[in-house]
Amino acid sequence: MPQMILVAGPYRSGTGDDPALLEANERAMHLAALEVFRRGHLPVTGEALALPLIEAAGGGAPGDRAFDEIFHPIARRLVARCDAVLRIGGPSKGADEMVVIARAHGARVLHSIDELPPATRPSTADEADR
Repeated sequence: MPQMILVAGPYRSGTGDDPALLEANERAMHLAALEVFRRGHLPVTGEALALPLIEAAGGGAPGDRAFDEIFHPIARRLVARCDAVLRIGGPSKGADEMVVIARAHGARVLHSIDELPPATRPSTADEADR
């Protein structure tokens, strides 16, 4: 059965808020999410949900008011609804917090895409696409 998997990794950690490094961290999460998808699961990242909302709220810089209002709170809400967390990358207080929350909700924590088995059956939407 397909599961919803949160990909959690560093976003700001170690970047000094350099836009190129932030983008590289986000891309690493997107690549991991693609692998989750290819195994038949539903990948999600907090960044994919938070960043557009931050922009809509008038924010734009990491650590500004809109960023602080939305970025980690949306991830906390999201992880509570996921079946598992795939923790990638290096040090990150935010990603480590997602691991703690996942465990508190009984969700699995994976440290490698190889720990995630393929979904046992495609969703109805996947079948319709074939």
